[in-house]
Amino acid sequence: MDYRRKRRLTFFTIGLIFLLSGIEYAVILPTIWRYLQTLNAAPYFLGLSLSAFSFSGLLAGPLFGFWSDRTLATKKIILFANVFEIVGNFMYFMGYSKWLLLCSRLVAGIGTGAGSSIFGFLTRNTAPEDRSTVFAAVMACRQAGLLIGPAFNIFLRLCNFQIGPFTVNKYTSPGLFMCLLWILLQFVVLFMYWDFTPQDETRQRNGVEREEVEQEEEEGKPLVGPNELTGSYGTVTSVQSRTSSVANGDVTHVSPPPSPPPEEVSSSPFRNFSASREFLREEVVVLLAAQFITLFNQTALETMVTPLTQKFFNFGELENSIMYCLCGVEVIAGFLFVRWLSKRVAERVVLAVGLILCNISCVWCLIFLANPQGGFAWQLAEFIIGVFLQVLGLPFVAVAQVSLFSKITSEKTQGFSQGIRRSVGGLATILGPLWAGGLTFNLYVMLGLMMGLLALLTIMMVVSYERLVAPVTVDNPTGSESED
Repeated sequence: MDYRRKRRLTFFTIGLIFLLSGIEYAVILPTIWRYLQTLNAAPYFLGLSLSAFSFSGLLAGPLFGFWSDRTLATKKIILFANVFEIVGNFMYFMGYSKWLLLCSRLVAGIGTGAGSSIFGFLTRNTAPEDRSTVFAAVMACRQAGLLIGPAFNIFLRLCNFQIGPFTVNKYTSPGLFMCLLWILLQFVVLFMYWDFTPQDETRQRNGVEREEVEQEEEEGKPLVGPNELTGSYGTVTSVQSRTSSVANGDVTHVSPPPSPPPEEVSSSPFRNFSASREFLREEVVVLLAAQFITLFNQTALETMVTPLTQKFFNFGELENSIMYCLCGVEVIAGFLFVRWLSKRVAERVVLAVGLILCNISCVWCLIFLANPQGGFAWQLAEFIIGVFLQVLGLPFVAVAQVSLFSKITSEKTQGFSQGIRRSVGGLATILGPLWAGGLTFNLYVMLGLMMGLLALLTIMMVVSYERLVAPVTVDNPTGSESED
């Protein structure tokens, strides 16, 4: 199979992986609150369960990223990580107690660690100018899962039967459903994913060009060589001349190309790596802060939404699923717009637009949602506008910060660097639900901290705006091949 077909199928499989991660989130999130209530869990258990998923991903991300940087074997890592997704979702389906439910999210979260390896793989195999577009497409796949997930929930809520000792109902069926989907994905990865590198494309192109050159040389080669014309009939002058020329070292043009030194082939990408030099730079700190604060605010609001809609609007699983479905449509549209916009403006401009939208959203929620006023229709309108503004800013910040981060950090250690970035995000998704879970009925304090964090991030971005650009690389014709 040629390189281009492998590349298309591999990118398609990566899209499926992120699609399933979005489906899992959208299928489980609308029902986990009621699921915990049936198991007599306290309200803070909702934050614990959501944070457990992120906590294990926080630990697994850098480890999987380090593994992929050392071996470049992303396929094995994905297959290994998916096993944890399968086991964790089956534990969620069993659901005997609130502690088993908590452990199920902890186990399933390990599988998300493969995302750092995938982002490292994408960084190594995409050009810097195309990176924002590729990352936007991958993230849009996850948002498509968030859109499709609630549609599955509409049918899963109708389940009510037994499988041996296990009860399949609207709360346990999402776990069984996701377990089956992750099993199917294992076969897709097995047969449709390849660990290719940019050198594979170069080798294939050089091979095709070499065949064309050899074919042209064969077609243009005379039937009788010039050396054969210098001797008389029956002599072996040409053979002797070739032998003597080889002995005198005159045919250097047929010598094989020099092989790279052994130390270059076997050297580790972490040979001269320094974590402090790589991550304690002004621009890197700003992007990691953007990752943390935006995800902290997002997960805090997501944790708050379900109890809030139950309290003020008496929403059930169906209404929450429809709400997440509509949010998914908005986010996908946002990612498509960011994909178009990133080709025309710099990433830091996209990041600035996203931060402005996030600030507007947080101010709106602090004014109108902390203490809703008016009748049912007015409160619902306030809630819809707040959610709309919050979701609108996410694609801008998400794509801009991950694309910039991949450009200002070393390409050779992208798996580990992306693991660190995702771990920072994982820490935010742990603390966000914990913060919101304990302050569901004290929204001024909860939203006030979120507003303060956004103000801090905005100041950091303004101060460091000039440094939020990809480093300029100088072409070096003599050393470019060895660096590849």
